[in-house]
Amino acid sequence: MEFTKLINGRESIRSYDPTKPVDRAVLERILDAGRIAPSAANRQPWRFLLISSREMLTQVRKCYQKPWFQDAPHVLVVAGRTGEAWARQDGWNSIETDLTIAMDHMVLAAENEGVATCWIANFELSVLRSALSLSSEDRVYVITPLGYPRPGFSKKGQKQRKALTDVVKYL
Repeated sequence: MEFTKLINGRESIRSYDPTKPVDRAVLERILDAGRIAPSAANRQPWRFLLISSREMLTQVRKCYQKPWFQDAPHVLVVAGRTGEAWARQDGWNSIETDLTIAMDHMVLAAENEGVATCWIANFELSVLRSALSLSSEDRVYVITPLGYPRPGFSKKGQKQRKALTDVVKYL
């Protein structure tokens, strides 16, 4: 897909067809987009947890109770550890930036494949930690469902964004 069309067409989808899982080859192309994402000092401090089994989905879905989230056939979690990420000399650590860049690459790859996503940061981390046996060192900033929209679903198609002149300053 042409990139400008891709980024303009990407929307957060809140309507998933629970009967239509995503093919493994498509999932692997999406995951590979995260694998090749840039990270500070090329540390690649991430792990991609793709939840697809009924048992694990039941546990993970408890971290975000919205009905539409319960229908997604897959959930993607990007986790990483601060100690594995690059740190600037003033102490700032790149873990959040690195993990979100990887997730963004996968979200855009999913859009390219016709797979719906929704960037979710409002989840119960303790529930997710328990379900996935994550340690206290593991950081998770965002999760996304992966799946195809329900039949009949259509995108809004109109993004509300500030004008370029409101957000850019040429110096």
